[in-house]
Amino acid sequence: MIDPVESRVPLEMWGGLECTLNRVGDRFFDQIIASGHDRRPHDLDLFAALGIAAIRYPVLWERIAPGDPGEADWSMADDRLGRLRALGVRPIAGLVHHGSGPLGTDLLDPGFPAKLAAYAGSVARRYPWLAEYTPVNEPLTTARFSALYGHWYPHHRDESTFYRAVVTQCRGVAAAMRAIRDVNPAARLIQTEDLGEVFARPSLVAQAEYENERRWLSLDLLTGRVAPDHPFWSCLLDTGIAERDLWDLVERPCPPDVIGVNHYLTSERMLDDRLDRYPPWTHGGNGRDAYADVEAVRVCTDGPGGWDRLLRAAWQRYGLPVAATEVHLSCTREEQLRWLADVWDTAGSLRRDGVDVRAVTAWSLLGSFGWNRLVTEEGGDYEPGVFDLRASSPRPTALASLVRELATGATPSHPSLAVPGWWRRPSRFHYPPVNHSGEDILVETSPEIPPGAPGILVIGPDGPTRAALVWSCAVRGIPGDVREDPPRSQWASAVRGHIAERRPWAVVITSGLDDVGPGEVEAVAVACAAAGVAMALCPSGPASPAPAARLTVVTGSRTDQAGSTPGETVRPVERLVLGAHPGALVVLGGPRFSATLESGTRIAYPPDIHRGDDARDLADSCIDLLTDGERGVWQVARPGATARDRLELLDPADSPGTPERRVS
Repeated sequence: MIDPVESRVPLEMWGGLECTLNRVGDRFFDQIIASGHDRRPHDLDLFAALGIAAIRYPVLWERIAPGDPGEADWSMADDRLGRLRALGVRPIAGLVHHGSGPLGTDLLDPGFPAKLAAYAGSVARRYPWLAEYTPVNEPLTTARFSALYGHWYPHHRDESTFYRAVVTQCRGVAAAMRAIRDVNPAARLIQTEDLGEVFARPSLVAQAEYENERRWLSLDLLTGRVAPDHPFWSCLLDTGIAERDLWDLVERPCPPDVIGVNHYLTSERMLDDRLDRYPPWTHGGNGRDAYADVEAVRVCTDGPGGWDRLLRAAWQRYGLPVAATEVHLSCTREEQLRWLADVWDTAGSLRRDGVDVRAVTAWSLLGSFGWNRLVTEEGGDYEPGVFDLRASSPRPTALASLVRELATGATPSHPSLAVPGWWRRPSRFHYPPVNHSGEDILVETSPEIPPGAPGILVIGPDGPTRAALVWSCAVRGIPGDVREDPPRSQWASAVRGHIAERRPWAVVITSGLDDVGPGEVEAVAVACAAAGVAMALCPSGPASPAPAARLTVVTGSRTDQAGSTPGETVRPVERLVLGAHPGALVVLGGPRFSATLESGTRIAYPPDIHRGDDARDLADSCIDLLTDGERGVWQVARPGATARDRLELLDPADSPGTPERRVS
């Protein structure tokens, strides 16, 4: 009889900071600096308010002791770790996160394990109460990026160097944990690794089997499994790795107390030798076979294996507790919600089957920077996470509410969760569908969105903003209904009828601020408020300039706010809307948006939609804010704003009836 894990130990919600500190040439890229977390100690209070039990938190070697170990700067770690302890959130200390150590060492340095152990011991002595560690995050992935692909230091591109880097890091983990346990014998190893799976056509099975065995190498090394009968034993020796180093891991293994699985949708692949089916950029090979390497989610009818298959496989292989230690999706807010909820549900299902899943981790609490460029140069995209940094202070997104609901055992409430994630919808297929063995499969047609799922009603004149809102709804998996612009005197009755018939979760009006009928908009706001439906006014045209005192302008880490008296700068129509519906939004286009409309430019949707379109920026911002449950008056950032400053929050005092924003 299966013993459900849920009856023995609760499933925990953890949080995590994207804290990569990688090296490219002689330059270090630091996500903590990019996010500004190093300058905001009060971020920890925001994290604790989510209800998380633990947090993967950086105590990074390169940051604290970049030079002489005796000259380490512990000031930030002292402050932050102590604060987390006081808040009742357990830190899981990360010592190296996609790094190669300070200057003077690297992943190929035979002295790397001893040097890391010395640093780990100093951490344990300074914080003897610290009980959970990840000395090296994702050793296999870091080795691939640093020694197989050449993206990060030491920039090698050969298989032998890759294997040496993997073994060096695993020896470092084992040495670090021995040093830590000399101080705190009860210290626990939370070892993370990125896991995926490769599927293939029959002619490429050998390649898939090789890659699927290789994905376990770091965990096999730490658990003492890489002995003479291991598939990679001879291969490792052939690269020049000393046999005594491998035997040391066999004789003194360092099995994780919890195996942390990091997984992303692109981590599962399909190899197909029929190159004509796929674009040239997918083509590659192994020197023997030519094949296309594509995301399994885009072609496999039986889907990627996903979290269920991977967590189950790790637990069955090692018999050790497992956790989902990075749950993040670079996508729209709705898909981020669906991804986290999906993983939480999967963890619960596995636990009922007897799989010992301990936690699910909401990763990238503050988002991440530059991963679209593999963190190799400046200027990459910012991906929001549980908090969005594109404002004067970290702004809780809808993910914050979901994390809190899951952490406290509440039922997830966001209406977007009524639609499955894109990885489960028919539109996910980009190529002729096949099964995991590469056999062609006829896919039965099915609806993209379940019947009856709540959506958004868009009402207003035909134009770029309305078209962009409808398009964005379709991309995000939100049912989007359009009411052809009825006479304004009929707006309120039309909205009430639609609410009664379709139960949308939000209504968006796209008429311009200067030509809208205030009374009609107020009547719509009253109808939405009475029905408990969110509302946004997202004007489709330029409005007369607002006084400069309206804006809180965010530039980098500096906030310049002109003084204003509450209510002085609110337009009459905004006051009516916010007064009638205190939870309503007004989302305004910036000067660039207005100039585009004034010039008569029209944007066709589709196919001419692309990043940087003013109407699309406005529509996406509006839906993001609606999804996040925001209220008040907002404006899309003006030209020249950085990637993290896409939204500017108007002075909350200018929004009558708007309560203080908080994590909920």
